[in-house]
Amino acid sequence: METDIKPITQKISLPVTGMSCAGCAASVESMLKHTDGVMEIGVNYANQSAQVTYDPAVISLTEMDEVLQGVGYGFLLEEEEDDAQLKQQQIQEAHYEQLKKRTIGAGALAIPVMILGMFFMHMPYVNYIMMALTLPVLVIFGKDFFINAWKQARHARSNMDTLVALSTGIAFLFSTFNTLFPDYWYTRGLEPHVYFEAAAIIIFFILLGKLLEERAKSNTSDALRKLMDLQPLTVRVIRKSEEMEISAKEVRIGDEVLIRSGEKIPVDGRVRSGHSFVDESLMTGEPLPAEKKPGAEVFAGTLNQQGSFTFLAEKVGKQTVLAQIIRTVKEAQGSKAPVQRLVDKIAGIFVPVVLSIALLTFAVWILAGGENALTHALLTSVSVLVIACPCALGLATPTAIMVGVGKGAENNMLIRDAESLEIAHKVNAVVLDKTGTLTEGRPEVSGWHWQANQADLDVHKAAVRAIEGRSEHPLAQAIASDGETGKAVDVVDFQSVTGQGVSGKVDGKTYVIGTPAFLENQKINFDSALRTKEAELRKAAQTVISVGCEGQQIAIIALADQLKPTSVAAVQKLQKQGIEVYMLTGDNAQTAEQVAKQVGISHYLAEVKPQDKMDFVKKLQAEGKIVAMVGDGINDSQALAQANLSVAMGRGSDVAMDVAKMTLITSDLLALPKALRLSGRTVATIRQNLFWAFIYNLIGIPLAAGVLYPVNGFLLNPMIAGAAMALSSVSVVTNSLRLRGMKL
Repeated sequence: METDIKPITQKISLPVTGMSCAGCAASVESMLKHTDGVMEIGVNYANQSAQVTYDPAVISLTEMDEVLQGVGYGFLLEEEEDDAQLKQQQIQEAHYEQLKKRTIGAGALAIPVMILGMFFMHMPYVNYIMMALTLPVLVIFGKDFFINAWKQARHARSNMDTLVALSTGIAFLFSTFNTLFPDYWYTRGLEPHVYFEAAAIIIFFILLGKLLEERAKSNTSDALRKLMDLQPLTVRVIRKSEEMEISAKEVRIGDEVLIRSGEKIPVDGRVRSGHSFVDESLMTGEPLPAEKKPGAEVFAGTLNQQGSFTFLAEKVGKQTVLAQIIRTVKEAQGSKAPVQRLVDKIAGIFVPVVLSIALLTFAVWILAGGENALTHALLTSVSVLVIACPCALGLATPTAIMVGVGKGAENNMLIRDAESLEIAHKVNAVVLDKTGTLTEGRPEVSGWHWQANQADLDVHKAAVRAIEGRSEHPLAQAIASDGETGKAVDVVDFQSVTGQGVSGKVDGKTYVIGTPAFLENQKINFDSALRTKEAELRKAAQTVISVGCEGQQIAIIALADQLKPTSVAAVQKLQKQGIEVYMLTGDNAQTAEQVAKQVGISHYLAEVKPQDKMDFVKKLQAEGKIVAMVGDGINDSQALAQANLSVAMGRGSDVAMDVAKMTLITSDLLALPKALRLSGRTVATIRQNLFWAFIYNLIGIPLAAGVLYPVNGFLLNPMIAGAAMALSSVSVVTNSLRLRGMKL
């Protein structure tokens, strides 16, 4: 009996070296797609990585690396994933520094060449000086354009590097010929024009654009690195009744781990002994530390605040929640298609078309040009290549992006790359985290409620604030900092019961502050009106602290995570733009309902985990929506990475800001609708720029080829062709600068 045996496949994400443009990513994909044993391949140029699904029985990673080495690329095959990412980071940093030096070097030579060509063209030996200055721009600072163009040509491909190499190379060679042999043209009654300045400036402009792109990409690995930094390097474990310090990577399931005050938790587990409060805000997004007693779960990357405890390791290494978040963020970033390189796609068609026109022009003039056939053939074919020079194409997107990013910064928006500006105007669904996004992200006193006819309120309040100032609990700190600091108050007999409350004496009076159970244990008589008010406040999703003095309840203190002043207006603006607004929170349903009602959001989910947030974003995307996710914590990072547009609040965690493509610097949510409008205007400007970049070619190339010569004898001079090319660049830059005056 025959059975079909399916191959056992493996999926792995690997750093790729040697990629310099989106065309390179396409080449890597193409090479591996046609390699036996490779099932699926996705290459992300933005984070310089490839996700490969392959059959290890057919091909190994080393063999795949050898395939790529043959075309100038490669995999980083380190035993440890962390080591591979570190090595990739070092390579990227070295490449950025080298690119910066090349850009500065090219500019230092190209700018003088441009000045000489524009203002001192009749100076003695000026052509020789320009030739000497331009040569190193091409062969030293711009050599990668020619190398990459050759790599593409070997595989019958073309991209922007092909255009740059062809136009600058031919312009330089033609100008060199005219410099060394000017009599060839003089004897034919023509002026031997040179185009050294065009060749040099094009190289400089394109290098500058690549430098800006590399700077934008340089931080793509920061988010993952900072997530990894949440895990401590060493940890104390108890083995065979002995305490020992080992590497966090050596922790095994079942190990008893000792955690002291202020230490990070290395792996997932369950508390065995002790009691403490753990700051899980980076995982849950909630501002209040979670109480940890025997049996409670603890998670890697969270921070122990006070007290110490031991826990049994249940998940280690890649099994922890933190490791899963790291892996999910990495996969979500890698699975996104690279930002569409419209110019590169057009160039793939544009280059062969221009080459064909240039060759056809040369051939037609040779066959039908009469006695000056060769002269006209050379001039017209070079004019075609010069006027088709990609300078304006190279400037079309970066200039608009640069101005758009600057405009965003003026309006408290930090925009990381072109992708976020390209996609933002299409957003039709916004998912908002609650804590730190709609709310301030920290507990604040919302009100003091006193027993009827209670006197000396200021005295009591000062005493309560002084006693709470002795406690390390976050709620106590919120009470202690509420109001202006008055005269110093002496506290004696201070006592703290973890998780319940505090007590102390001020001016001979004993105050008890904490939970109702704590006050009851301290024999405090409750006030019925205050108990009724407490129930109302709790129903409104506020935290309530009771205050007793000399055996009687005298007040309750209400605390809440307050809404930001602009949250309501921001939600209304988004809804007026026809955008559906959703709220997700790890908080309880009662609090979520209250906050949603206050800001005017009808769609919300409570008690959601990080994975749930990402799944919700996926669900909206499956319905065809373009989703923007706005958050501020590590718990939001998976959803941020999955969303079409990821937006972080500026006062949130570093990881959220690194994953996100856009950061609202002042944490003012009103900046979000402005960002969406800015996106629409910027994208419109890019399209206009591309139109102007091409309109000169559409009109100029036929003129350069000599289509009007049979009609009226008009033949476009290469110098005029160069001027038209320069004019297209000026038009593109000027159009981009109009964004500065845009009102958001």
